[in-house]
Parts: sequence; structure tokens; C-alpha cells
Amino acid sequence: MTDSIKMEYSLELEKGFNIIAGPCAVESVRQMEIIGEFLNKLDIKFIRGGAFKPRTSPSSFQGLGIKGLKILGDIKDSYGFRVVSEVLDPRDVEKAYDYIDIYQIGSRNMQNYPLLIEVGKTDKPVLLKRGMSATFEEWIKASEYIAMGGNQHILLCERGIRSFDDYTRNTLDLMSIPIIQGKTGYPIFIDPSHGTGRKELILPAVRAALVLGANGVMIEVHPEPAKALSDGIQSLNFKEFELLLNNVKKLEQALDEDMVEL
Repeated sequence: MTDSIKMEYSLELEKGFNIIAGPCAVESVRQMEIIGEFLNKLDIKFIRGGAFKPRTSPSSFQGLGIKGLKILGDIKDSYGFRVVSEVLDPRDVEKAYDYIDIYQIGSRNMQNYPLLIEVGKTDKPVLLKRGMSATFEEWIKASEYIAMGGNQHILLCERGIRSFDDYTRNTLDLMSIPIIQGKTGYPIFIDPSHGTGRKELILPAVRAALVLGANGVMIEVHPEPAKALSDGIQSLNFKEFELLLNNVKKLEQALDEDMVEL
């Protein structure tokens, strides 16, 4: 591809709109087979799924761990997906290496410096989510911990910050798109699932992110959200996700025809 942002492992982000989709958590082999088959038919290139889950309550589902990573690896081998999955601990980095293509650093670990340093030693891209209370400067400085280890393949992901209003799960700061692009040059993704916590707000947030020039979005998709072991309330079912994709394609076409940069 000539019109792409090249990264390690022949990983290429199209300059258009990239979509990372999949469940909040890897729950079973069957669940991931169903999701993998569905996303593959839609030509989705990036699949997400949590094997290690940082939950607010220790009694909540904590993920399948290594078993979950192996399931992701099998789905990757079956369909050729690029796998995005979160690591929580420096010791997880080596464990996950053979199964995933992009390390995800979640909001709670944005300033987990030993973890940032460890992924910085690898040759795989790192998707760094903004901390829920982090300033832009703190977020950018956190990315420098990754880069100083030699890994320049960094994607930044806005997932919402905390504010006084609790109507949405978080407050999605869409101005992070032009600000981060201007300050770092790194690809910027938006996570509207966590940013809003409400499935009916995901499509409007995706539309806004596309118009503002985001490089992509990360969306939680589940065959049966009501039965999901994690974040079902903010996950799209298959029909809703297909509707979102159709909207994105139409908006991309309109922007290609009408967009004029100031």
C-alpha cells in the first residue's frame, strides 16, 4: 500500500479510517469463532479481545489469561487478523508476544512505567490509552517511556476522561484528535465504547471522530451483549455493528467529495 502508515510486522494502518472490533473479553473458543467469522466477512482487519481484565471489583470476571491469549492466537491464524489485546503487568509482555500484534495499555496503566518500559523494548506496536484523569502532557510523556526503549510504533487512544457529569460512563474528549496529531504525529484512535458507556451514543461518536480526522476507532462487539461477561451494556450486537459500518462508508464517501482543509 502506498497510501498507508507503515508499522512493524508488515502492519499497515490505512490513512483512511481503521476499525478495531471485538469483545471486551475473550470468554470462550466458541464465542471468538463466532465473532471472528462475522468480522472476517465484513473485511475487518483488526480484532480486539481482553485476556487479562483490569476490573474495578476483584469479584468480577478477570479474564482467561494465557488460555485467552491462545484463543486469540488461533483466531489470528484462522483469519489473518491483527490482534489487539491488553497487558497489565511487565511479566505479561513476553507471555503475550507470540499471540498478539498490538499491545494495548489500558487507562489504568497509562502511567505504569515499568510496563511502558517493557513494551518499549519490543518490536510490536503499542496502543496507549489515555488515563481517565490524565492531561495531554501526561499522556504524551507516558508515550515517551515507550519510545525511549526504541519502540516508535505507538498509537494513542482517547477513551474518555472523568468529569462531574455521570450521564455517560466517561466524557469523550474529541478535541484530543487534532491536539494529539499536532503535538505528536502519532496515529490517534477513539474508543467510543468506553468513552460513552452507552451503545446508542457509539455511532454519533464514531461519526464525529471520522469528521475530525481520527485514524480509527476501537469498538466493542458481541454476539449477545446481554450475556457478555464484561461491558455488555456498551457492546454492539452484530446488526448494530453492520449498521455502523454502513454509516461510516457513506460518511467517508461524502468527506472524500467535500472535505476542504483550512
